[in-house]
Formats: sequence, C-alpha cells, structure tokens
Amino acid sequence: MSATISSTPRCLGWREWVALPQLGIDRIKCKVDTGARTSALHAFYSEPYHDADGRPRVRFRLHPDQDDTARVVECDAPVIDARVVSDSGGHRERRLVIQTPVVIGAWVMPIELTLTNRDTMHFRMLLGRTAMHHRFLVDPTRSFLAANPSTTPESLP
Repeated sequence: MSATISSTPRCLGWREWVALPQLGIDRIKCKVDTGARTSALHAFYSEPYHDADGRPRVRFRLHPDQDDTARVVECDAPVIDARVVSDSGGHRERRLVIQTPVVIGAWVMPIELTLTNRDTMHFRMLLGRTAMHHRFLVDPTRSFLAANPSTTPESLP
C-alpha cells in the first residue's frame, strides 16, 4: 500500500464536533460515517441561482442543532456539482454539491458536501469516506476524540 496516514495517525470517534467557518457554523455534531462515500449536510430549504457572472450558487437554510428546529443558519455557497446519491435506504436523490473547509479538532481541510434534508435524521452532518481518506482513522467505540474545533487549525491536504 503506497499511500498511508502519517506515522502518528489522527484518530476520530464515530461522532465529532466540527465547524464550517465559511458557512457561519461554529459547531455542529457530525456522524463519522465510513459507510457513506460522500459527506452530507442538512439543508431544509435550498434555492439554486446564478451570480452576476453566471456561476452557479445555492442559498440554503439549516438547523445546525440536533433536535432543535428553532435555530436557523442561512448559508450561501458556490455549487461545484450536482450528483445522484443513494441514501442508506437505497433511495436515489439528485443533490447539489458544495466545497467548504471543515475544522475537526486542530485540523482544517476542504471537503465536498452534498445538501439534503436531514430533518428526520439524528445527525445534521455526515463525514464520509472521501473526506477522511488518507487523513484519519476511525475508532467506532469512541466519541469526540478530536475535541472542539480549534480557532487556529493546522491545514491538511
């Protein structure tokens, strides 16, 4: 195996607190999901549009807090793709894809997120395999190993 994690592996638990600073989300509980290829973010409302230069963007709203629909965060991001994604129940859905930095503990890295309504799900965000690849190991018996998102994170490729 040619590509390996560093000699001191960064380890995550099956759930972690993360931040999405470019979206104005300073803390969201995330399920670290090795069964999901793509990362996903809750968006109960989304409105695709084009900016003045014709580039695709999306405005969306989310409830960042688990079991709380009172707090709403409004976000705006460039759309980098639209993909058909199968959820854990096998249902296929066309989703918009954005790219944004995620802060996990002391580390920051760019990830792709699909936008989908996760109101009925326990976690507002999933961190999928693609985002973790060559960056993290997962201990499925532990939680919150990365601690709270750092204000001065170290960049990961």
